[in-house]
Amino acid sequence: MKVALTVADFLDRAETVYPESLAVVDEPGRPGSLGRLTYRDVAARARGMALALDRLRIPAGARVGIVSPNSARFLISFFGVSGFGRTLVPINYRLTADEISYIVEHSGTTLLLVDPELDDVLSKVTAKERIVMDGVADSELFAPAPPGVVPAPWEPDEDAICTINYTSGTTARPKGVQLTHRSCWLNAASFGWHTTVTDRDVILHTLPMFHVNGWGMPYAVTGMGGAHIVIRKIDGEDILSRVEQEGVTLLCGAPAVVASILDAAAARVAAGLPVPGRDKVRMVVAGAPPPSAVIARVEELLGWEFIQIYGLTEASPLLTINRARPGWEYLPTDERAKLLAQAGAPALGVRMRIDASGEVLARSNHVFDGYWRQPEQTAAAIEDGWFHTGDGGRFDGRLLTITDRKKDVIITGGENVSSIEVEDCLYEHPAVTEAAVIGVPDEKWGETVKALVVLRPEAEVTPAELIAFCRDRMAHYKCPTSIELRDALERTATGKLQKFKLRAPYWEGRDRAVN
Repeated sequence: MKVALTVADFLDRAETVYPESLAVVDEPGRPGSLGRLTYRDVAARARGMALALDRLRIPAGARVGIVSPNSARFLISFFGVSGFGRTLVPINYRLTADEISYIVEHSGTTLLLVDPELDDVLSKVTAKERIVMDGVADSELFAPAPPGVVPAPWEPDEDAICTINYTSGTTARPKGVQLTHRSCWLNAASFGWHTTVTDRDVILHTLPMFHVNGWGMPYAVTGMGGAHIVIRKIDGEDILSRVEQEGVTLLCGAPAVVASILDAAAARVAAGLPVPGRDKVRMVVAGAPPPSAVIARVEELLGWEFIQIYGLTEASPLLTINRARPGWEYLPTDERAKLLAQAGAPALGVRMRIDASGEVLARSNHVFDGYWRQPEQTAAAIEDGWFHTGDGGRFDGRLLTITDRKKDVIITGGENVSSIEVEDCLYEHPAVTEAAVIGVPDEKWGETVKALVVLRPEAEVTPAELIAFCRDRMAHYKCPTSIELRDALERTATGKLQKFKLRAPYWEGRDRAVN
């Protein structure tokens, strides 16, 4: 027997097994906030959304775009749109209006859902239908379905496109990653299994839901009957308060989120206040290899379990997971942190290898179905049955270590330098809170190493002192030859540094960005 896997399965189970359990706590005080909903409520609203799409004559397979910070409406849309055969297009709300217009047009979005905070700035971004999610204009769209009224039938198809997620990495134009119901289902099941999601879990959505569908956690936590806590904007103290108030047990996010939490926790300790969640919270981190010093602080200052994953949008996203093994608890904190700083071992069902050029290749049941309307890009990414990640790496025993984006390797004087290695060294300095290392043109060496650094509040250190700090710890050819102190480093909504943008000013006027 073969039964099609679709994301509707997760909410169907939650409604059947946990109808009265708390499903979601929407952000309070926002226009149209839905408050606290049970799984019966969420399922009724998902069916109501599908009914509204029927009335709008939006057929199965049509694209429905959503531009919004985290919200209960976003969570409902994962099921109200994809669960009934349409394709959800989650869009990074921090993009410019022009960038969002490109995605709407490129994806062929029929209906665009817009958060009220973004309505003015996106006033010129249109689709055939456009609805502002303010609790008024969208009142019919998110209204619960009347008892016994069901949407138009859709024959479940696990190979149908569930979502199209646009990348925001190192290329100038985003690519639309087609994720099928099968890939989303299997990613969520694997992710939930590896991170031991249960009906006792309360997840705080510190990761944007638009980013690879919240890494699949909206599906996984729903399927197991856990509770979702919505948070729209990242603030360390707000996160700790929600952990305290809602009994949060699980979070996902980028290293920048971890840094925000650690700063808030340090302020609490200085004020004599408790840090909530000790021995109860699991923090899943990805987006950039975190410095081992940060991991050690998570364990010591917060008392939270640190779990690292590595993946890409094209993999739904899970490829590897690094969670402390039995016996690691007896290691000194710094040794355990160094082990956890690696990307980890392949997740269940994932095969990986390193090719002759040092690139990480992967294959699994949840690798994507191709780029939307970009067959040439698809062919370049998937070759001979292997997905080319674009990341350089190596296996240290059974654990994968990501050494760099291949295009971010700095070649100085004929030697390869990993920007991540240099950044990790800079993060060891107590004054450094953020660092980005790039290659810039140099007449003698071809390229030389440059660091852009943000200091902790009230910290004082000179560029020369930071360079000397690195030279005491690394081979001199790897060390920055110049350092710029900055107030902030621009990141994507998922915490990634777009190094092609950071490099651009230094390579202006040249026909290529290598030397």
